[in-house]
Amino acid sequence: MVSGSFSSNEYKLHWAIPPANASTSLNDWASSQRFEVGDTIQFKYKKDSVMQVTKEGYRQCNSSHPRFYSNTGKTRFMFDHSVPYYFISGTSGHCEKGQKMIAEVVTHDRTTTSVAPTAAVAIWLCFFSFTLSLVTWCHCQI
Repeated sequence: MVSGSFSSNEYKLHWAIPPANASTSLNDWASSQRFEVGDTIQFKYKKDSVMQVTKEGYRQCNSSHPRFYSNTGKTRFMFDHSVPYYFISGTSGHCEKGQKMIAEVVTHDRTTTSVAPTAAVAIWLCFFSFTLSLVTWCHCQI
């Protein structure tokens, strides 16, 4: 197990309907970031709300069952898992006009999580190979 310290980041986002002639979307901004577990995003907005919803709620702009809801104008949301987070505006018609975003969140150290299973598999393969050669040797002696 590898341990160490890490610092979290805070991202600030002006949460509003993208202009009709905008060349980029909220998803363009989100995909250009590297969100990690422990990071926070601060949504700034006026006369609006922000909701975290399911993937299906995102696709359909359905705000009836949010996992998270805030309408304070300055909402801080912390990413606590390595999953995609789906956000939409809770104000009627805003999501359909493009006020929605997917934030892909990764763990702090992807190499730690990918190296550990590889080492375990390597040890298992060595043990299996040794056992197989032992069985083969025993059969030859009979």
